[in-house]
This record gives sequence, C-alpha cells and structure tokens, in this order.
Amino acid sequence: MLSASRRQGGLSRVRLMASVGVGALCAIPLSIFLAPAAEAQAAKTEQVEVIGNPDYKIDTPNLAKITTPLVDTPQSINEISQQEMEDRGVANFNDAIRTVPGITIGAGEFRSTGNTPTIRGFVARTDIFLDGLRDFGDYYRDPFNLQQIEVLKGPASVLFGRGSTGGVINQVSKTPELSPFVGANLTLGTDLTRRAVVDVNEPLADLGPDAAFRVTAMGHEQNVEGRDDVTSSRYGFAPSLSIGIGTPTRFNISYFHLSTDDVPDYGLPYFGSTPADVPRENFYGFKSDFMKTTTDIGTFTAEHDFNDAITVRNQVRYADYYRNFRFTEPLIATTVPLTTPLTSVNVTRNVNAGNSDDWMLWDQADATFKFDTGFIKHTLVVGIEGGREKATPKFDNFTGVPTTPLLDPNDNQLFTATSQFPRFQTDADADSFGAYALDTLKLGSQWEFTGALRWDYFRLDYNDVNFSTTTPGLVTRQDHIPRTDEMPSYRAALVYKPVDIGSIYVAYGTSFNPSGEELSFVTSSRSFTTSNEFLAPEKNRTYELGTKWDLFNDHLAVNGAVFRLEKYNARVPDPTNSLLNLLAGSERVDGFELSTTGRITDKWQITGGYTYLDSRMTKSATGAAPVGSPLMNTPKNNLTLWTTYSITHKIEVGAGARYVSSQETQNVPPIKTVPGFTTADLMAKYAISDRLSLQLNINNLFDKYYYDQLHFFHVVPGEGRTALLSLNAAY
Repeated sequence: MLSASRRQGGLSRVRLMASVGVGALCAIPLSIFLAPAAEAQAAKTEQVEVIGNPDYKIDTPNLAKITTPLVDTPQSINEISQQEMEDRGVANFNDAIRTVPGITIGAGEFRSTGNTPTIRGFVARTDIFLDGLRDFGDYYRDPFNLQQIEVLKGPASVLFGRGSTGGVINQVSKTPELSPFVGANLTLGTDLTRRAVVDVNEPLADLGPDAAFRVTAMGHEQNVEGRDDVTSSRYGFAPSLSIGIGTPTRFNISYFHLSTDDVPDYGLPYFGSTPADVPRENFYGFKSDFMKTTTDIGTFTAEHDFNDAITVRNQVRYADYYRNFRFTEPLIATTVPLTTPLTSVNVTRNVNAGNSDDWMLWDQADATFKFDTGFIKHTLVVGIEGGREKATPKFDNFTGVPTTPLLDPNDNQLFTATSQFPRFQTDADADSFGAYALDTLKLGSQWEFTGALRWDYFRLDYNDVNFSTTTPGLVTRQDHIPRTDEMPSYRAALVYKPVDIGSIYVAYGTSFNPSGEELSFVTSSRSFTTSNEFLAPEKNRTYELGTKWDLFNDHLAVNGAVFRLEKYNARVPDPTNSLLNLLAGSERVDGFELSTTGRITDKWQITGGYTYLDSRMTKSATGAAPVGSPLMNTPKNNLTLWTTYSITHKIEVGAGARYVSSQETQNVPPIKTVPGFTTADLMAKYAISDRLSLQLNINNLFDKYYYDQLHFFHVVPGEGRTALLSLNAAY
C-alpha cells in the first residue's frame, strides 16, 4: 500500500493534469469541468505551490522485497513516474520504457508477440511483472492504469524466480486514495489519433473512513504516422477497492481488463545484411490482417502490521490472456542476387495465423521482520510463492499467398491463399514454487550488508503436435516432454554511506533460465524444432560497482555503475546433431551506466542517462555466433534525455532526445545490422484555468526514418513526425 505522503503525491499528480499527448486542435464544452468559484480559488492556491509538474524522482521502490530507499539499494534501478509519462505524451508501454538507457525494443513474431524489450543485452519478454507478480501474457500493454514503472537491472532471480537475466520491468498499478478526485484526458493527433482516459477516485464512507474506490478507463484509436495501413484500437478499464487505507490491516481487490484490435505491423524485409532500402510507409501485409487480444487480471491483496516490527502480506492473482491473429511478415528470398534492381524484387508474404488462451493462478506470501542482534539492525523479508501457468498456442500456415513488389507493394490487394492448414499446436502446464529470504543488516551508521537466498522449483509438462507442411492435416510428430528444474539463486551486496545523501556499493547476484522458461521448448519459429528439452537451466551472474547520490536537498538523484554480466553456460548448437543444443557457450556484457532523475531547480526537471554496453560471445560452437560477436539488439551506446521547464505558473515547455548506436540483429552468419539513430521530441503545456490544461507534444521532431523494433527476419520503422494535442481536466 502507498504511504500517506505518496498517496498525497499521487493526488497532486492527478489534480495537476499532466497528460498523454494529442495532436489536432479540438473544441469541446468546458463548462462540465468547471467548479464553483470558491473551490476553483482553493484549487488555484494549491496548484501554484507545485506549479503543475510534480516530481519525476521516486525515492522508494514499490516492491515489498526491497526495504531500503533507492539511494541505498545496491542495484541499478530506473523509475518512470506517472508524471514523466504524461509529460512525454506516452500512450503505450514501449514508448514508456524508451527513455531508460540500456533498453531496446524487439519486434514480435508469431510464436512470441507482445512487448519484447531487451535489457543489457538479454531479452526480457517474460520478465515483465505487474505489482510484483509475473505478467507473462503475449499482449501490447497500455499505461493508462500505471502509477509508475520500475526497471531493475541485472540478474534478479532471488527476487523474481526464473529469468531476469538482463533485468526485470515491474509495472505499478494505481490504487484507491482517501481524497476524492476526477481526472480526464482527451487526446487528438495526426494520423487520426484519438484517445480518452478518465480516472475517478471516491472515498466510501459506508465502508468506513479508510475505504475508497477507484476506476480508470481508456479508449484509444490511431493509425501510425509514416506507416501505411497500420492501425491500433484498444480499450481498457481497471476498478479497484481498498479497505483499511493507512491502518494496520489493509485489503485491496482489483480487476484489469484490456482489449486490443490492431492491424499488426511486421515492418520491412531485409535485403542482404541490412533492411531493404524502401520508403518508410511501405506496407507488405493485407488490410484485413489482425491482432486481437483480451487480457483479464484479478488480484486480491491483504496486509497486516502486527506492530512496527512485523508486517505480513499476501497476494492472489488469476490472469487470463487470449489472442487471435493473422499477420503478414515480409521476406525476400535469399536466392535473390543482391545485384538485382529493386524494381525487379518481389516480396514473399509469409502469412501466419493462430490463437491461444493462456492463464495463470498465483499466490505470493511474505513477512517483513525488523529486529536487532547486538549492534546490528536487521530487516528480514521471508516468503513463498507459487502457482500454475498454462499456455495453449495453435498456429496455422498458408500456401499460395501472392507476392508483391518491393518498391510498390499492393496494400489494396485482397487476401487470398490456396490453402490454410494447421502447422503446430502446444499444450503446456507449468508448476512453480519458490521460497526466499532477504536480510539487510545495518552495521552502524555507514555500512549495510544485504544477503539473499532463494530456491525455485519449476516443472513444465509440455505437449505438442506437429503437422505436415505438404499434406494438410497430417500429423508428423507428437512430443510429450516433462522437465523439472530446481535451482538456487543468490545475492550479496555491501553498501558504504560516506554521508546520508549518498552511497557506494558493490553487489553480486545470480539468475537462471530454464529451457522451458517461456512455457515452450520450441527454439525455431520456422521449423518448430525443440532443441533444449534435455538441457539444465542457463546460469547468469553479475558484478556491479556503483554509487548513488540525492543532491539539491534530495530533489535530484544522480547514479552511476560499472558492471559485468555473464551467461556462463549459454545454449549453442550441438556440432554432432543440428537438432539439439548444448550448454557449451558463454556470453558477457561489460558496461557502465550514468543516470539522473529529478529537479535541478523548482522549475526545471530532468530525467535521462547513458549506457555503454560491450557485449560479446566469449565461447561458442559451430553454427552459433562466432567468438567476439556482439549480442543481438545490443547497441554499444544508448543516450536518453527528457527535461521540462516551467516558464511561468501557466506555461511549461519540455524537450527530449534519444540516441541509439548501430546494432546487429543477427549475429550468426549472414550477419544482419541496422544503423544507429537520433530522435528529438518537444512539449508545451498551458494552464487554461486551475482545472484545465492544454498540452502539445511533437514526437520525432525532425521526421527521422529509423528502425525501432528489431528482429532477425524483419524490422519495424519508428513512427514519423507525430503531433499530439491533449486537453486535461482535474477536479
């Protein structure tokens, strides 16, 4: 639950209406948002104090397993506040995390769709969490119900269980508060962007002085600037009820629903080692392509403080993830000579369809104890968690789909195919259990030591059916593969505080990746081969030396770290059997990171950072990336910056930039690369009244043509110059 100060901060953020972007002028009746004069004057007095831009800086992580303030936490953690997302005009999850240095965005494929971030060189698609519990669904997330996003970098299996090689992303939901408010946002933009968000919070006196109800709702429609025929349509709502806010016994029950209906974007093909040199707007699919998802998540949380020294909590969640899709991936046959004029090149439309209905039932229980042993002060968190996850994806293939010219694709062509036939079906059940203990020992006023241990049990009961690619409906193979892994994870860290506002730390941590981590043993989305089913988990470790400082009266956080991350038994092909893999490789990422978030002055805020990543294969085998190859989708240099300045109490401006150096999207010959890029964004905000504001965002100001979502068979360009205008109201 949020502390009283953070609840008040959340209320200020809602009342001060920072927005999600819009970009075409709009006119709507404003009288419905106006309050009586006395209330307006009171709101005006309150607003002037914070000038409409609450802090980007967050001092305490939301995770109960982390018991120290961020400045004393021995790990690189980036916090993205609701205010920052609103100022930047963020309307989707990928855009929200782009300003975190060290993150790149992958493009989906039909086996694994949805958000696919890479953190410090390692894919984190299955390392996305919601309020501390795994959010493993294959869907594209929307931040309309998020209070903040936390990015914890480096192996963290001791906190989260399997996965978390390069890091973890934790989404923090909005929760009810004791003060009533209504917030609303209307966004219009170029390329028919339309978005509306409402956030209503109301105390429930009938349930007691400490009860409240909150509901957020969102509707969103848009095309994509610079991309023909790509559309995005979604709506969501998230009601929640809290009882016992601010008391020793607290309950929260919440429900989250998100439905999407998109024409998916599978971008552009490669021609040789680089993306084809074609106009950004080229679309090689069909207007009837679709990606439909439905996400339903219900969570019940109970907490009780026995006293100042003992707190227990329990979270129970049921989540259901449904998706149904048919998409078109553009491919150029490798047999086409690179000397062929582009006017003579045709693109193969690799059409795939499928559906899945996945679900998860999970329970997490932990307790926090504060006690002393002599002069040592302990904060101990112990807990258990576990549950069942189920995945049932089915995939169809097509034959006889017409090709289209590379330079002038026919996007008005109706979809036709000679045949549609089942290709692959999976039914997988995973049972997990984990037990953990994390103890932070305060050794006087300047030293802290953290030790953590976790044990995980992960069993996957995997079944699949393979169908012929030449005789529709003919079963060619069936697999039943049970696999059980039991793994420990560790963390140790030492923190030195030379002064109260700063810390210097050294940390070590581990994580592991089971072969069935994604509830599948499939290693190729083309042949559906299963090469890892007999392999023990991959193992990872990290070493990090860092320092954190809260400057300018704790208003500005400045952090720096150097690190080494190693996967020391990476999967590589078996030289004697190309259908199997071995744990005979190793990968390493050496790097350093600088970041800052917060206020330089009362009027000037900033967030951003720089990450340098030197990634490489350090041990390999025939058929794998050669020794010395960089890891895929891992740029050496990544610089992000966003800043806002309040010129007056009514006018605020902002600007941002992002630089990403070149990357290899396939590090196995033939090597594929994409060039680096720099983009810039602008924002301006005007307070019409105490309760209304207008905000203009211009993203990709210079209309840079760049490749944003990366895959080794296709790349998705970033959106072109996009203007968004938002009308925000708060009461």
